[in-house]
Amino acid sequence: MLCWAPMQDDTTIHPSQCWECNTYCGSLVTMRDGAIVKIAPNPDHPNSRGAFCVKGIRAVREWTDNDSRLTHPLRRTGPRGGGKWERISWDAALDEVADRMAAVRGAHGPLALAGAVSGAAFSRGTIMALLMRSLGSPNWLINQDLCGGCQALSEKITGIAMKNGEDIDHARCAMLVGRNPQAADPAQWMALKRLKQRGGRIVTIDPMGGPAADLADLWLRPYPGSDAALALAIAHLLIRDDRYDSEFTARWCHGFERYAARAAEFPPDVAARLTGVDEADIAAAADLYADGPSVFVPGHGIDAFSAGVQTFRAFDCLVAISGNLDRRGGNRLARRPKGMRTYLDLLHDPKFRLPLDIEKQTIGARQFPLWAGPEGWQTACHNPSVIDAILTGDPYPVRAMYISGVNIAVTYPNSARTIEALQSLDFLVVASQTMTPTAGYADIVLPKTTTLEEEEVQLQPGAPCVSYTRALVAPRGEARCDLDIALGLRDALAKRRALSEDFLPWPTMRAFNEYLLGDSGISIAELAKTGFAVFPYTLGDFEARGFATATGKVELYSERLAALGLDPLPGYTPPRAAREPQAVMDAFPLVLLTGIREKTYHHSRFRDQPWARKVSPDPTLQIHPDTAAAHNIADAQWVAVRTPGMANSCRLRAVVSDRAPPGVVATGMGWWDPDAASADKGALDININGALSYAGPWDPVSGSPDAHGLRCRIEPLHPTA
Repeated sequence: MLCWAPMQDDTTIHPSQCWECNTYCGSLVTMRDGAIVKIAPNPDHPNSRGAFCVKGIRAVREWTDNDSRLTHPLRRTGPRGGGKWERISWDAALDEVADRMAAVRGAHGPLALAGAVSGAAFSRGTIMALLMRSLGSPNWLINQDLCGGCQALSEKITGIAMKNGEDIDHARCAMLVGRNPQAADPAQWMALKRLKQRGGRIVTIDPMGGPAADLADLWLRPYPGSDAALALAIAHLLIRDDRYDSEFTARWCHGFERYAARAAEFPPDVAARLTGVDEADIAAAADLYADGPSVFVPGHGIDAFSAGVQTFRAFDCLVAISGNLDRRGGNRLARRPKGMRTYLDLLHDPKFRLPLDIEKQTIGARQFPLWAGPEGWQTACHNPSVIDAILTGDPYPVRAMYISGVNIAVTYPNSARTIEALQSLDFLVVASQTMTPTAGYADIVLPKTTTLEEEEVQLQPGAPCVSYTRALVAPRGEARCDLDIALGLRDALAKRRALSEDFLPWPTMRAFNEYLLGDSGISIAELAKTGFAVFPYTLGDFEARGFATATGKVELYSERLAALGLDPLPGYTPPRAAREPQAVMDAFPLVLLTGIREKTYHHSRFRDQPWARKVSPDPTLQIHPDTAAAHNIADAQWVAVRTPGMANSCRLRAVVSDRAPPGVVATGMGWWDPDAASADKGALDININGALSYAGPWDPVSGSPDAHGLRCRIEPLHPTA
């Protein structure tokens, strides 16, 4: 396919890629007279193979074109959150931001500055980190403690980077754990349906019913948060019955004997008692998984809680001992073209690092060294500790923030405390496409480009291929991309002698992307022709290089965790809902699951689009009929959800069905209302994070809070509420 295909009336089709989420689906974008008229899936893309979702087809386009777009810089003219703004020029905006940030830096030092972004899965995360480092601060916040971080830390510790490497198309069995690909990953969902059509088997492990459970040959419905016990029980059965890969394990796994002893603590009868799953079903799951090749397909349901890393470790180690690691039909290891750099490479490149003594002062590095600071996965902060630092000055003051493309007033738990922190800052600048609740508390708001206005190169290590997003339309109004904003701030701060280093040597996104491609032999021109480039790989090439651990092996027993005084073996921790004192259980008799995925929204994005609100008009709470009856709740009735220790509740509309098990209620996240009269735009009303705590207990490795699996109670509200 050419980079454009001529049609009648000067219409062209451009291959590109959607990077709204990290499934990175290939797209075909139809243009006419410089405008986008259609976005469709690209059937030739090696990863998505014609799969696409409504967010990529419609939401991103309307996000770019809708009337709520911010098109020029704004300065606050009234109190924070008051909604009073005046238009200013970019020069005035950059000067004011530089003046205020330089003043904070001069008064409190560089560490008093912090940035916040979604993370380094996209270019904006790396750019934010390098801007903060240029200012002399190691402090930047990412959202992965709430989405994907536990999985990433598990894979890093164990030595098996295999995210997005699920080879479903060649598997005999797929084991889905806490995953709803029908809403979260259309390419994965299509692959699972192909697996079924050719006679493959699917095991779904999820307390929630839904499409994944409906598709399954075997559905295990464990008590929320107890999944690790299931993984260890399955491992025990494979080891006991000599159905594991003894050759691979002997040669390439570190600590097998100790791991086997740990798994032996979870025979099916014990796991059944801990999880509520029948012994026979546990044995059946082990039989299906042992009849490989089998692929592990994880989801958000086992991420973002205080035992998330060890839960992922339990499944990751199962993949390794079963012989399904980097095997056709199993879980492929991540790869890249030789000579190509990744966003994480830039974060860890000595050329772009601050002195070690400064990076060790990253907020959270002392308590969570594998998450924050010089050894950290992305080197980013522990978010709730930054909120505490803003409000208390401990371990040191954080007085100014630059937030780009992330809506932390909504997406961080305990929204009221996050908003309190934002309001207490000496200075806050937010770059955003629309006026989100977070942007509403800023001193300066900068208009930011959307993914259709930006060029991006993405390595898809599990596909494996390199994908390309072209800047298809000019930025709306005066919107700028993250790199252009960062360069403008860098230059303005340099004039005020407020830089420690210059870690942003790229004058344009094209130069940045070419730097990533490096000596790979892949060019932007080549990528533009089809929207992607595939590269050769050989399964099992770890034979030549080993694994990325101190031992060079898959660490079933983690030497790094042992050195930190943490449990070096994958283990089971009772869910928080089961650990609460009896008085709390009595007062909060239900278990709350959050993060349920929706087709129309991506986290807090697209909430201001009329079509999306028409399809999904209200935040919902899924509740079993028996639970609803016990609490006098009718279908479609508004209810209040409360959790222990939180003054704020969340208002949701009940959906009564058997998708939720008795005693469990479930909801999504990211809700806010652009038309709400309140300053928080619904963040403290219809947003479940407003009713959740960001305090501990935290995962001892990732610092993740319990974002689901919490005790709660529900109360019916008046019909007019």
